Amino acid sequence: MNIYTNCSLLHYNTFGIQVRADMLVEYESVGELKQALALYHERMGEKPLLHIGGGSNLLFLCDFKGMVLHSLVEGYKVVGEEGDDVLVRVGAGMTFDDFVSESLWRGWYGLENLSGIPGQVGASAVQNVGAYGTEVGSLIEKVEGVSLSDGSQHSWKGAECGYAYRQSIFKQELAGQYAITYVTYRLHRTFRPQLEYGGVRQAMAEAGFSEDTLTAMKLRQVILFIRRQKLPDPAVQGNAGSFFMNPVVSKREFDSLCRRFPGIPGYRQGEDAFKVPAAWLIEQCGWKGRRWNDSPAAVHDRQPLVLVNKGGARGTEILHLCEDIQTDVKKKFGIELRHEVNIVAPEGDLDDIDDD
Repeated sequence: MNIYTNCSLLHYNTFGIQVRADMLVEYESVGELKQALALYHERMGEKPLLHIGGGSNLLFLCDFKGMVLHSLVEGYKVVGEEGDDVLVRVGAGMTFDDFVSESLWRGWYGLENLSGIPGQVGASAVQNVGAYGTEVGSLIEKVEGVSLSDGSQHSWKGAECGYAYRQSIFKQELAGQYAITYVTYRLHRTFRPQLEYGGVRQAMAEAGFSEDTLTAMKLRQVILFIRRQKLPDPAVQGNAGSFFMNPVVSKREFDSLCRRFPGIPGYRQGEDAFKVPAAWLIEQCGWKGRRWNDSPAAVHDRQPLVLVNKGGARGTEILHLCEDIQTDVKKKFGIELRHEVNIVAPEGDLDDIDDD
């Protein structure tokens, strides 16, 4: 277990926001996590407690006046096989994309369309990460965690986790209550490519890959290529990936939008709903590539879903940019944009700033 006081969090958040924490504790096992929680309740019980993964979905507004927990629980193990399926239990501190790569090398398929998503395995179960037609919740068999309040251990079957678009019980009723320690994925020994998402087949053709000879590793290469074309590297330009969620509106609302804005894109969600690309809405409001008040906080010039730190931006500047975009989209389209990134507010709480 590693304990740091007055610790910089610059390298613990991909936005590259320079803030500090009163204490940072890194743990490598469930036992060490329980020791860290005992330390917190003994020394810092009145201060906030925050558990982070790879920091790829966080925006810090100021220094964190409390304890930050960071998982280093890694490794994976096959815990069951059922016909074509293989159940793999993975440490929550393992880098998610490292496990995606390893799973494909092992001949365990299902995660290939999620290649390149930043963060740790534990965060994948909290956020229900998704990309290119796949959501990780559909592949999660079991989630294990430790209560931050009393150190007790709990587990949830995948069906109990309330997975929906970018949602889970760990973001809703159980938000901030548990540290995820292990995630068990149900993967497959047969490769079943998911190619319906826009752009995948075109990128395959450009790479010279045919559907008849496609392998999971080739599909991973295609997905990584698409992501590199659209998304900035956090090591070069601070960002947290997609900042906003794509809004879902009723069919009636979408029909009204189509009359007012011919050509507005939408993707059917069930019988009476459509998902509208937030990137399109933001671009139509003129925000693509723009800075906020000439600050280092800006909208990416190729992917409007991504807010970037061009160097030295404060978290509050990124937040103001977010709010101005939400205001303009609401004014033009009547649609509420919700941020996907967790805002760590001055009180140390994850603050749903757009719910007011």
